[in-house]
Amino acid sequence: MSESEFVLHHYALSPFSKKVRVMLGYAGLEWCSVTTDEMPPRPLLAPLAGGYRKIPVAQIGADVFCDTRTITREIARLSGKPELALDNVSEEVQAFVREVDLELFLACILSSTSWRLNIKLFKAFSLFNLLRFFRDRIQIGRTSNVPRMGLMAARDRVREHLDSLEVRLSERDFLFADRPNIGDFSAYHGLWFLREVAESSVFSRYPRVNDWMDRLRDFGHGHAVEMSPNAALKMAKGRAPRELPATGIKEPLLGQPVSVAPDDYGQVPVTGTLVSATADSWIVARTNPAAGTVHIHFPRQGFALTPA
Repeated sequence: MSESEFVLHHYALSPFSKKVRVMLGYAGLEWCSVTTDEMPPRPLLAPLAGGYRKIPVAQIGADVFCDTRTITREIARLSGKPELALDNVSEEVQAFVREVDLELFLACILSSTSWRLNIKLFKAFSLFNLLRFFRDRIQIGRTSNVPRMGLMAARDRVREHLDSLEVRLSERDFLFADRPNIGDFSAYHGLWFLREVAESSVFSRYPRVNDWMDRLRDFGHGHAVEMSPNAALKMAKGRAPRELPATGIKEPLLGQPVSVAPDDYGQVPVTGTLVSATADSWIVARTNPAAGTVHIHFPRQGFALTPA
């Protein structure tokens, strides 16, 4: 296995996993696919990600990347396509990504409520697991810091968003330039769930949006090799984490036990020793018998760091 081998822990119906899979197709990267459960507990992922709640999670050896902000940064680095990382695009694109990754994504998920979606979920889960899935998502909503949105408001917000994209796409094939950047992939995944999974009819009025989504879909997922969760653990245990980046900033908690958690939803904390703090990320070290010592990477944006 090469030192740069990219592993993605994901599941088929995860919208944010879809965002990363299509980006991997565009980037032309080979990667290893580890299928994980749709909801906790995830006993074979927990030794790597420290109980981090959200999916996807990426891995390169003994380095583990939580949240698509850190995952896409690695894809940009490995593929030589800097426009796939949020740090390398304009403030306009960054603001757009912040909006579509949270408010618009949640509006799309809420708008997807339909009998078609329920039928697909019934086919994908046993009755017991389906009840667990709904209970898990209800609990996420109850503990979320994201402002609540009603169904009609969500559908109005999605239509307003599609109107805006339709106008934007009258000038070019992609949202910001002649080739896609992280803004395109960030806008795609919530709409993918609404169009492809929930089979919403709202897209019939938006031919340019449909064509744009088809262009992204046609990138495929690249060349993926199936990997077992146990093999991913063995990979981590057999390697040392990569060299830490230069910090360049003062962080009083460096070297101390800390807790890191998302500040929006899925707020399950990960504890460990803070070993690196840069302007845009934190790295927490954890050691356990199953995975050995791993470094877990978190973005600063969207996360909170506190003493453990």
